[in-house]
Amino acid sequence: MSGEQKHTTIRVSTVTRDKIAQIAEQEGRPMTAVIDDAVSDYEHKKFVQACAAAVARTQADPEAWADYLAETAIFDNAVADGLEPEDFSHLTPQEHDENRSGRHLAD
Repeated sequence: MSGEQKHTTIRVSTVTRDKIAQIAEQEGRPMTAVIDDAVSDYEHKKFVQACAAAVARTQADPEAWADYLAETAIFDNAVADGLEPEDFSHLTPQEHDENRSGRHLAD
């Protein structure tokens, strides 16, 4: 079997087609690559939204959130590699924190 991808045709509005063509021209890439990247970015956005919703559900349950924090604390000191810990707090929803970076988590 060949490693070549199969192709198909989809209908989009001429406005959308023109936008894709303009982006492709600006970036010097095929229109299909622009579409592939757009779909990949959309999938990533939906994944991040689902993760944020799961964290929010956990945070809404004080007992579950305490369990989660206790469990993750176990790993805080698990690796003694001398590196400073990274701050991933921007990946979790924060109450009253919409102005933090000017963007919402799902943006």
